[in-house]
Amino acid sequence: MEVSIIAIGDELLIGQVTDTNSGWIARHLNPLGWSVKSVRVIGDDSEEIFRAIDAAFAQTDIVLTTGGLGPTKDDITKPTLCRYFGGELIHSPEVEQNVLEVLEKRNLKINTLTAAQAMVPSSCRVIQNRVGTAPIMWFEKNGKVLVSMPGVPFETEQMMEREVIPQLLKRFASDEHIEHRTFVVIDYMESRLAMTLDEFERQIPDYIHLAYLPKPGVIRLRLTGKHRDAATLCAEMDRLSAMLKEILGSSIVACEDKTLAAIAGDMLRERGLTLATAESCTGGNVAHAITAIAGSSNYFSGSVVAYSNAVKHEVLAVKKEVLAEHGAVSEPTVKAMCEGVSYLMNTDCAIATSGIAGPGGGTPEKPVGTVWTAVKCGDHVECECYHLPGTRDRVIDRATNNVLCHLIKMLRQCDLK
Repeated sequence: MEVSIIAIGDELLIGQVTDTNSGWIARHLNPLGWSVKSVRVIGDDSEEIFRAIDAAFAQTDIVLTTGGLGPTKDDITKPTLCRYFGGELIHSPEVEQNVLEVLEKRNLKINTLTAAQAMVPSSCRVIQNRVGTAPIMWFEKNGKVLVSMPGVPFETEQMMEREVIPQLLKRFASDEHIEHRTFVVIDYMESRLAMTLDEFERQIPDYIHLAYLPKPGVIRLRLTGKHRDAATLCAEMDRLSAMLKEILGSSIVACEDKTLAAIAGDMLRERGLTLATAESCTGGNVAHAITAIAGSSNYFSGSVVAYSNAVKHEVLAVKKEVLAEHGAVSEPTVKAMCEGVSYLMNTDCAIATSGIAGPGGGTPEKPVGTVWTAVKCGDHVECECYHLPGTRDRVIDRATNNVLCHLIKMLRQCDLK
């Protein structure tokens, strides 16, 4: 099934706000076997909204709109939907009660603007927004469906998962079985991985698709299959999965869709090991990735963001002579940082990073993108130097993923506990 998305709001067109809703919707529909045919970003203009709906319905039977449902005068989506689907704006006691309940949870009182959220088109079926004041509205016309949702990402995400997606699946039921298999792959560039899997891809039947989902330092491979016979599909997915494991071997670090931090966390938890981080150029990004995983307190002790040389010396016990002779971005320094944070927090394992993320600060000997990392497991410490291209954010992300990959490899090899 294909859907069209319309993101509404002047703030999107001027770049004041980024449309994250469309990407979130696409990512959550895709595993269900649904795909996004098009995304249109338009302003708060009634005629533009009207034309966008016409164009979207010409492509797909399902249109999802986000935005334009606020209580202010510039949010004109509801009157426009009345024009398109017929009917008039009417007061809904149920919506008003929902607005009151939402505001009460936030210790807020209703005012004339939020009270106006209870006015909805008579031609729609309301889905109560339990996490916001703007109602979700379901319209049907000539067998096609439009669902109008708020522009606030949290509200759209919550209500899509709770209500909208289940109701769409029920309304547009399919007898096809859908199955996904995801593999997390390291040590490959996308082009080399594609070359390695060229012969494998020739053996994939037309009802199964292989997608490459690259991020800095890691690639997710996703097999997606759709077939009317569940047994046939499962058997073929098993066969292809086994082939991938044989071809890629240890480069596959997980056979499910997990972050590198989650994969490393599972390994630490299973072995009863603890971890600490000492970060300079990554500024706590490694610790953030680790603590984004629920339950990471079972194995993660803490982090020191040692941005200055003074903190490296005074907190992590990096010797002044090491810093003076080799500099902050060096193997001796990052190794000492790693050992220092492990001693400070009494952990089995540790990670350290020090580098030049840019855009300034580079030298001919140590250009922007130079990053030293260290990983400690037990008494063994390994260091790596990387020269990472791209923006400051990309260098930080790539360094984070690289050091987590290194941790995963060392955990595979070490015999701690």
